[in-house]
Amino acid sequence: MINKNFIHGNFLLENQYAEELYHNYSKNQPIIDYHNHLPPQEILEDKIYNNLTKVWINGDHYKWRAMRTLGVKEKFITGDASDKQKFMEWAKTVPYTMRNPLYHWTHLELSRYFDITDLLNEKSAEKIYETTSEQLSSSAYSCRNLLRKVNVELVCTTEDPIDSLEHHKALAKSNFEVKVNTAFRPDKAFLIANEGYNAYVDSLAKVTGSIIETYRDLKDALRSRIEYFHTNGCRLCDHGISQMVFETFTENEIDTIFKKKRKGEILLHTEVLKFETAILLFLCETYYEFGWVQQFHIGALRNNNKRMHSILGPDTGWDSIGDYPQAQKLSAFLNTLDSKDKLCKTIIYNLNPADNEVMATMIGNFNDGSVKGKVQFGSGWWFLDQKDGMTKQLNALSNMGLISCFIGMLTDSRSFLSFPRHDYFRRILCNLLGDEVKRGELPKEEMECIGKMVSDISYNNAKAYFNFL
Repeated sequence: MINKNFIHGNFLLENQYAEELYHNYSKNQPIIDYHNHLPPQEILEDKIYNNLTKVWINGDHYKWRAMRTLGVKEKFITGDASDKQKFMEWAKTVPYTMRNPLYHWTHLELSRYFDITDLLNEKSAEKIYETTSEQLSSSAYSCRNLLRKVNVELVCTTEDPIDSLEHHKALAKSNFEVKVNTAFRPDKAFLIANEGYNAYVDSLAKVTGSIIETYRDLKDALRSRIEYFHTNGCRLCDHGISQMVFETFTENEIDTIFKKKRKGEILLHTEVLKFETAILLFLCETYYEFGWVQQFHIGALRNNNKRMHSILGPDTGWDSIGDYPQAQKLSAFLNTLDSKDKLCKTIIYNLNPADNEVMATMIGNFNDGSVKGKVQFGSGWWFLDQKDGMTKQLNALSNMGLISCFIGMLTDSRSFLSFPRHDYFRRILCNLLGDEVKRGELPKEEMECIGKMVSDISYNNAKAYFNFL
């Protein structure tokens, strides 16, 4: 049978074994999205979006980068153009995104949420905009119903230590069946070289009702926020760092460095590294005490275009892959925690594909048999959450470790229409394994066993790993 639509039931599935694995073992598994940047207030309010621009284009720096590359003016991206004008410019851009994951994501999302199988381009844009605007104006397409449509079981948003968690608290008391949790993201507390660091510490002091003048004061304040997050259901944390740091230090040194910063003095680079090492180790030891899972997103080179960053701010499309050395410092950091028996469940996400094998072998050094898949090589992230990037991550993990213990995909997104990325990942996984069955590299007689592995990676492993969510 010929599939007339670009997006169809067997999209990306190239043989009968891939189709069997996907349809029988993966397709209908619930989604545990354990890392994203969705706004919890919109979930609480069950927000209704009036058009695709509001829910699909606004805030999506993947689309913004593509539009800028094509020569679309900023007015039609983040500027004051109307929502419809912005959508029309995106529609014109879509045909030029072929071979970029945006092309697949765009059509998967239109198909999955709106039953639209037409290709999005300049000719189809008007009809698609009007059709989806009518659908989105209905309560059937409210924020919560968008999550229900794709069988989401849990979403874990990402919040700063000073966040009140008021929306999470209210959601916990609501009758919404999708669980909404939070992850503690203390980057602003340990990246001491960042502009605005002292102002942030002042905000932390205000939230905790304390005076933060010493390193001990800072640790006490952060611990109090960890306790607060824990009381409100948090069991995960996350850190975005260019590379793992590790420098030897004494408590007195760190206190001196912190006081120096609070006085507005310039820090030496070695002082910055010592401080970051100290506060990260303190945080990780505290996470272990509370039984959390810790996540490290490693390898981004952020805010490269200083001119545009000064205009639009962070997370607006000016970041890229960094080429930092990772192995030695990461090993020393994890070893310090492990030697104290204070290494909790850990997920390491790598942004530079050149380091895939480094990460895949590093996790094996600290999987000590205490927990299945205790230290994880996280799924393809940011620039790598596309077919080639995910396949390379899966292959590196398979070759160097046990893919059967992998906890699978996440969206890492700010969009409520991004959940088909889970389906995209599952199709890629099933096709990878199905192709190896076809070639005789995996036994046809073990399809049930392979299928169980697919189900585990799609859902069961994450369910067991995050058993407290």
